[in-house]
Amino acid sequence: MATRTGGAGAAPEASEALRAQIVRAADALYYSRGITAVGMDEVRSTAGVSLKRLYALFPGKESLILAVLRHRHGIWEQGVETAVAAADSPRGRVLAVFDFLAEWFTEESFRGCGFVNAFGEMGPGFPSIAQYVREHKEGFQRRMAELVREAGLPEHLAPQLALLAEGAQTTAAILGTPEPAGHARAAAETLLDASDVATGARP
Repeated sequence: MATRTGGAGAAPEASEALRAQIVRAADALYYSRGITAVGMDEVRSTAGVSLKRLYALFPGKESLILAVLRHRHGIWEQGVETAVAAADSPRGRVLAVFDFLAEWFTEESFRGCGFVNAFGEMGPGFPSIAQYVREHKEGFQRRMAELVREAGLPEHLAPQLALLAEGAQTTAAILGTPEPAGHARAAAETLLDASDVATGARP
């Protein structure tokens, strides 16, 4: 006998697919309008599920927010890694992070860093959300440190480059222009050039 999708006896695959459907709907709503402005009933309506099923999968808004942040973390990592993989040199792999930002900033839906947005809205009152945002940011700093080491650059450049990327996201969102990605990339190149001169890698 076939199992109804989303019902009490739904197969694990169906439940996961429905969960992903809800997360995508919530992500689009939260990112475009803000978390506090969107209630669970609107998420239910947009996702096309019953309120009962929504709460069965996500007992509260906090658990849904965390799922959305995990989803967005995956999108971020995929975007960074795709750009890095396309670069043809270790130095280029470092700068590719800013190329990824430049492409992202041109998207019509761009509203800045979803993690910073979530922290600003929910962080003070929801320690679990604040902690996940910190973990995401720390993960990016670790990845930048790996790219810096692979390029044979001084370790102290990693947090500086990460801050350039973070600042570009906020500035682009506020000004409504992708130009900060180019400015950040140029600043990153200046840091790399100065490091080359200091270490004797360049005359």
